[in-house]
Amino acid sequence: MRVLVCVKRVPFTGGKMVLAPDSMALETRHLGFTISPHEECGVEAAVRLVEVNTGESVVLTLGPPEAIEQLRDAMALGIDRAIHLQTESAEWDPEATAAAIVDAIGADEAASGPFDLIFFGNESADSGGYQVGLLVARALGRPAVTGLKGVKVEGGSVRCEQEADGGRDVYVVPMPAVLTVKEGLNLPRYPSVPGRMRAGRKPVATSAPTQAPARLEMVRLVVPPGQGRRAEVLGSGASAAPAVVEMMRKIGVA
Repeated sequence: MRVLVCVKRVPFTGGKMVLAPDSMALETRHLGFTISPHEECGVEAAVRLVEVNTGESVVLTLGPPEAIEQLRDAMALGIDRAIHLQTESAEWDPEATAAAIVDAIGADEAASGPFDLIFFGNESADSGGYQVGLLVARALGRPAVTGLKGVKVEGGSVRCEQEADGGRDVYVVPMPAVLTVKEGLNLPRYPSVPGRMRAGRKPVATSAPTQAPARLEMVRLVVPPGQGRRAEVLGSGASAAPAVVEMMRKIGVA
């Protein structure tokens, strides 16, 4: 089995997102970088599938030279090798990103055979475009299933589970296929010291793709407003009990 997982270098998800003065990029001078939580689960899924079925796992990213750090992190978890599509610091739009990834996949598959599964995070933690995985699947002519919380290989097919109201929706699609996964698909492992040492020796194929002419225009970025919180004092002591009961009735827990 051959499995590819595509990741993106993004600011630490727990950090405060601050926009640059022109609202066209995130201010990253004081932020660390990682990959999205969804993609961490994609890396873990790829490693587990190859552990069970044997074969090869590959991690790919399109990003600046510093993105080698995220590729090494993935290889420390068990990914076999990496592909780095090295760009300048400016972020590419989804169509150009997908086109470069499709070209890289085509070149790798021509040399080593088709990938049975290609994993993406459901969306990146910074721009949250939800587009690249589907654009890649369409260009490759392969089935795609998104927003997955369950993935299981069954012969030549893959069983995909999405969370839905009251249960889960299940799709079974033939391989090769493109899957976008969400945080909670699995519990990603932590890299070990030997794993980090091995990652430093694993191969990274680096190339500089040509950026396709932009057909999408970024207007501006907006940081979503936080969810307001409000505390209300209902009383003190035993005299507050009726107010508490009434409040519980209002919210439907009594």
